[in-house]
Amino acid sequence: MTDPLLQIHTQVLSGMGPNPRSFHALAQLIAEDVPGGDLSEDNFRARLAEDAASGGPLAALWGKALNTWDRDQDPNWSAGTAARTHERRIAIYDRLGFGPDLRATLDAVAPVAVTPPATIIARRHIPWYTHERAAARSFYWPAYERKLQQRKWSPKAIADLNEASRSVVERLTDPEQVARRQAKGLVVGYVQSGKTANFTGVIAKALDAGYRLVIVLSGTLNLLRAQTQRRLDMELIGQDNILRGADLGDLDSLVGVDYIHDEDWSKFVQHGSRPSTQGAFDIERLTTRDKDYKSLDQGIRTLEFEKRDPARQLYDPINLHHAAARVMVVKKNQRVLAKLVRDLKKIHGILGEIPALIIDDESDQASVNTTNPEKWTKGATERSAINGLISELLKLLPRAQYIGYTATPFANVFVDPGDAQDIFPSDFLISLEAPDGYMGVRDFHDLDSPLPDSERTSANSQEKAHVRSITEETGDCLQEAMDGFLITGALKLFRADNGVDQEPFRHHTMLVHQSVRVGDHAELALRINTMWHQAGYASTQGHSRLSDLWERDFREVSAARAANLPNPVSYEELRPYISRARQMISSGGNPVVIVNGDSDRYFEQLDLDFDRTPRVWKILVGGTKLSRGFTVEGLTITYYRRTARQADTLMQMGRWFGFRPGYRDLVRLYIGREEPLTRTRTVDLYEAFEAICRDEELFRQELRQYAELVDGEPQVIPDQVPPLVAQHLPWVRPSARNKMFNAEVVEIRSPGRPIEVLSYPQDPAALARNVKQWAPVLRTFPAESTVIRSLTTNDSMRTRPFSARISRIKHAELLAVLSRLEWASEGFFAPHLNYLAQLDGRLALVTGWLLIAPQLTEGNRIEASVADSVPLSLSRRTRQQGTAAFGRIAGVNHQDVAKAIIAGATNPGPDGMTDSDTGVALIYPIIEGASEQDVRSAVSNGNADPKKVVMAFALYPPKSAIGSSRRLLRFRAKDSRHKGQVIIPASDV
Repeated sequence: MTDPLLQIHTQVLSGMGPNPRSFHALAQLIAEDVPGGDLSEDNFRARLAEDAASGGPLAALWGKALNTWDRDQDPNWSAGTAARTHERRIAIYDRLGFGPDLRATLDAVAPVAVTPPATIIARRHIPWYTHERAAARSFYWPAYERKLQQRKWSPKAIADLNEASRSVVERLTDPEQVARRQAKGLVVGYVQSGKTANFTGVIAKALDAGYRLVIVLSGTLNLLRAQTQRRLDMELIGQDNILRGADLGDLDSLVGVDYIHDEDWSKFVQHGSRPSTQGAFDIERLTTRDKDYKSLDQGIRTLEFEKRDPARQLYDPINLHHAAARVMVVKKNQRVLAKLVRDLKKIHGILGEIPALIIDDESDQASVNTTNPEKWTKGATERSAINGLISELLKLLPRAQYIGYTATPFANVFVDPGDAQDIFPSDFLISLEAPDGYMGVRDFHDLDSPLPDSERTSANSQEKAHVRSITEETGDCLQEAMDGFLITGALKLFRADNGVDQEPFRHHTMLVHQSVRVGDHAELALRINTMWHQAGYASTQGHSRLSDLWERDFREVSAARAANLPNPVSYEELRPYISRARQMISSGGNPVVIVNGDSDRYFEQLDLDFDRTPRVWKILVGGTKLSRGFTVEGLTITYYRRTARQADTLMQMGRWFGFRPGYRDLVRLYIGREEPLTRTRTVDLYEAFEAICRDEELFRQELRQYAELVDGEPQVIPDQVPPLVAQHLPWVRPSARNKMFNAEVVEIRSPGRPIEVLSYPQDPAALARNVKQWAPVLRTFPAESTVIRSLTTNDSMRTRPFSARISRIKHAELLAVLSRLEWASEGFFAPHLNYLAQLDGRLALVTGWLLIAPQLTEGNRIEASVADSVPLSLSRRTRQQGTAAFGRIAGVNHQDVAKAIIAGATNPGPDGMTDSDTGVALIYPIIEGASEQDVRSAVSNGNADPKKVVMAFALYPPKSAIGSSRRLLRFRAKDSRHKGQVIIPASDV
């Protein structure tokens, strides 16, 4: 049945395009040919309200139009209003000529998109992907857009994806361009935040624009590759391209056709007929659901593109837009990629004509070169296997564009920018915003909350609502976590029976991630299975325990955070669903599945393909295999106790991040607060996640800060991004060591922590020059010593008293000395110096330093004047064999005093006072050697020989000297283009 009103509005908005103008005038003209359309604003408002409630097409149509106009940057019709503002929306309504009541209704249907767009750090590019060009050839993107609407994506979410994917495509090279050019970029999302949706949108737009070969590098297992293949086939390629003309009514023609027996076949995109019969182009799949890349069938003929004019190149528009596209989804496996490279080498001329797109999913996994540059053969670049094969692909396809996708970008930005054959994102880096409905790190941490702990509740605290700590006091909490898994399954069933969409409840899972060792998993799974069957879930005692947990946890959180969803008023109302949930979890006799295999065969046996399995209600036990790429659908309870020393590894383990429609309030994270890191040290995993969250947020924040153009020029280009990478916890590096060979620390912040330098020059002349630099400071020491007695920061022990020379100097005076010192290796002290240089008020205000030169006991003391100073006690130290580093510098009791001063526990200054903005410097004139004679030989007439004195020190900046970001380290990538150069171009600094 026709819908006259929808038909009129569709034609009006199509006619307006990117330029809103008088709606009523255009509608009246179209209405003359469309009888039965009531154009009154009252009827319009009524239909909008109806459609908004049911997800109808009119609301979606206007949501798309308004969101598109909201986001348009500086259009000539906007009257100077900024994108994504209420002022822009008013300008739109003024041009449309809508009254106040209709404006209010439209605002309710499509709220103003005030969230920021994706952050773009990029080199200048030649604009080619205009709105007009995109609209002129648009087939696969509209089909994908319609698919997202069917999946009940909101107009805002679709508009966000449209904008973000466009920002990627417009920075690729024009596929019609005559000159060959490769662009390389990186798109940074959040863990499990919909990166696949973004690159599917990018592929759709790129295909429409003219790219004709798409290679998606996806996963290291067939299961992961097949998931990506199925997603692209369902949402982009569609039934008509899969069937390739086969008749659905002819069973013989359907033999071997993918997905014919898939229960979701009806959900695959339908174009109506083969796209080539509609003036568009077909897509030929070079891989299928079950078959990874095998070989180019019949060699060159697979990539033999149809040309309307054989005399012209493929990229000529006459040929390009009528040629079928080729798409392959390839496992990131050395054998598979080597076969692809080998086949492509057999094909010559045509490869140089093909506009190609390489999408590298999880691009920091396997793709990064992990060989150590210091071990390379001189003059040669050595590559790890996958990195080398990607480099080969880029050589063979000179018109290929490379886009890496990841949620943990640090390994990628540490790639050498000067290696033209590597995957450094030299052209653009795009940071996506967290999409609506996503639960990320901020949904589990109260970052910078002003509320004291005593005032935090499940309503105003993310931690109180979703996090449950595993400590020595609480015990291991495993039984409680399992009880919570059963309760949340019952709550999902209750909600499904009370009108909530059942699709998000199709899978219900719990993740137990406690060890990386495979041997531990079987033991833990057996324990969980035993506990489950002994939990008494059908007994009075078991129900009593579940009732108590529901009352003290889930009832309170759901009342505070999901009052709009159906919730039982009592445990008795929930109790029948407990029995159903228990049966579903226990189906097959075992509620536990171990996920730790390395082989494809192993994963095939698990039956854990969430796309193709009707229902998975299980407890998953595993380690590394659950930490990347493998999306655990329906994850509601996470039990996490595994430590890792890399920020990207920890973040990728955050499988509890993702979309939780209909059950956000039920998500719980049980996390270890006292987990072993070494034999002598435990760590707080929750604190670690908060620290890497700060690393990530600071990185994104600084990207946003520098993304704004100044006079049309970028403030920062991708080469300059690595210095923005930070580290907040000293034991959690941004990435694995073998991915950071090219990373160089440029700043180390040490608020309240010692900067104890152990490596000093060995050249006598350099030692003497350093003594000369210290001379003005050493001369500030008085002749009288001060005896220091102090509590340590522990307050339970007292330091041994010691005497010392004590003085004060200004921060600028100490910085002047430190900035002129020489070191065992060039740049050795620079990361600390970069930090100290900011303590003049830029990072924090440090007005001065308390200098303490400890004196040895009289029986062991050898004193001498150093650079005309008062007599100072000379210490003796020995360097570690084969290095320039001493084993230690500061004495333990001296360290205790410095820490106590910083903590405010003692004030040993010459005037009895120190301030919160004063640092402490322990000064040690050192003579190398193991004996007293070594020291005496360096002294003549009461003066120390400056060529034999090592001026060693340990600095303790005040705790306040860190700034609001609280980051501890910053990095940059070494650039081989400037190796050995004394002068570096300013644009590359």
